[in-house]
Amino acid sequence: MVGKRVTEMIESDEQTLQLMEFIVSGGHFGINVAKVNEIMKYSQYPITPMPNSNPFVEGIFRPRTETMTVINLAAYMGLPPSDDEERDILIITKLNNVETAFHVHGVEAIESVRLSEIEKPDSTIYGGEEGMATGIAKHGDKLITIIDFEKILIDISPNMGFSPSDIDKLGMRNRSSKPILVAEDSPLLERLILSSLEKAGYVNIICTANGQEAWSLLEGYKESGQPIEDHVCAVITDIEMPLMDGHRLLRMIKDDNALKKVPVIVFSSLITDDNREIGTKLGAVANVSKPEIANLVTILDQNIL
Repeated sequence: MVGKRVTEMIESDEQTLQLMEFIVSGGHFGINVAKVNEIMKYSQYPITPMPNSNPFVEGIFRPRTETMTVINLAAYMGLPPSDDEERDILIITKLNNVETAFHVHGVEAIESVRLSEIEKPDSTIYGGEEGMATGIAKHGDKLITIIDFEKILIDISPNMGFSPSDIDKLGMRNRSSKPILVAEDSPLLERLILSSLEKAGYVNIICTANGQEAWSLLEGYKESGQPIEDHVCAVITDIEMPLMDGHRLLRMIKDDNALKKVPVIVFSSLITDDNREIGTKLGAVANVSKPEIANLVTILDQNIL
């Protein structure tokens, strides 16, 4: 059954995102359904406050056998608190193999949104690297802001990000000017990837904010008449991005005679069994879960050095 579902996803030409729409202080926000394990009533389990914790952490609770941290999303966003906690919801995510509960004020629906209709946020309005939006989706008469949950987790718990010590463990490194193209929609994670790769000796990194931007660059490289390896020797791509996701970008690269030999690494917090199978069938040399940056560098070494 999994194999059939994966094949359907690969062969589909419809680029859509299943978005869970939720409410915080009257505003409409969204999260990729693939990042949601489940939702619970906020009042269903007691939450135990933790002394000296981050001010946006409400505490911990234990719905089953694992203890989870509860993050107050309104407090993190600087928005007013709930006026009726009986209606509030906990969205349980699993990112980078860690389960976390986000306290929101309601869940509206699951919307199917075309990636082409998700706009890249304006950095002057949404804060650039300091902002928390990765996309703005128009659905009906509503604008839904897609939240960068990975950034929130790294802001609250920096050890969930990329650690320079992970690169240090790889030992002495030589510098390489071979060009690497990165597609990553989170400004914070883009910076962390860039700094980590530079620390690993890769000094020629081209960053793009989504698969469409990356594909436009690749098409320009083909039209230049120069060998592709003069412009790009490897592609690193996230999965979930506006306009064009990483799997579609991977598929287009491998379907193109001029580009198909370029190694592509999928680097995402959404490396599930299904997504790993999709990436492998489409031709990725590896599917690496964030924040395993040392593993990413090792695979780069094996494929382009």
